[in-house]
Amino acid sequence: MASLVGQGASNREIARALGLAEGTVRNHVTNILHKLGLRDRTQLALWMVSR
Repeated sequence: MASLVGQGASNREIARALGLAEGTVRNHVTNILHKLGLRDRTQLALWMVSR
């Protein structure tokens, strides 16, 4: 999921690709941000590119 965010996919696009509800994706992205100590999707995308 983080890799899709890193590619610039929206929550809706990620939900469709993974067969999940958009709210579920939003919750997972929020949890990923929290665990990595990041502020927003942009920081997550930059973090993914640097890996």
